[in-house]
Amino acid sequence: MAKAFPLVFLLFFSLSSWAQTAADQKAIRQVMDAQTKAWNSGDLDQFMQGYWQSDSLKFIGSGGITYGWQNTLDRYRKRYPDAAARGTLRFELLTVDVTGKDAAFVIGRFFLTRPQQGDASGYFTLFWRKIAGKWKIVVDHTS
Repeated sequence: MAKAFPLVFLLFFSLSSWAQTAADQKAIRQVMDAQTKAWNSGDLDQFMQGYWQSDSLKFIGSGGITYGWQNTLDRYRKRYPDAAARGTLRFELLTVDVTGKDAAFVIGRFFLTRPQQGDASGYFTLFWRKIAGKWKIVVDHTS
């Protein structure tokens, strides 16, 4: 019986870690689903709720690095000023890797359907942190 205890403990720990990872992956996907809905309804303020509201947020795009939550929101407003420019957003998540109890890395694709301006698509990598119990994007590299 004493020899079985470490094995039972390891099995329990592995199962609870897997369950937590699955719950975190689901939570991240829910944030991205909420972002998609907000974008498609034209609510950029709500879309930005998936990001860390900090001056330390980093958004890396074709024009370089944008620092800070407000600057990132301003960039989105300038680049996508109306429904025609925003189009309809869809994400395809390729990997959602929870790398620790408060860190995750997501790789995916975005698709913007824009009948008037032409469609756009590309890839993104997102570094996430669990901050105050909520998953937030702290670094976004989109190209």
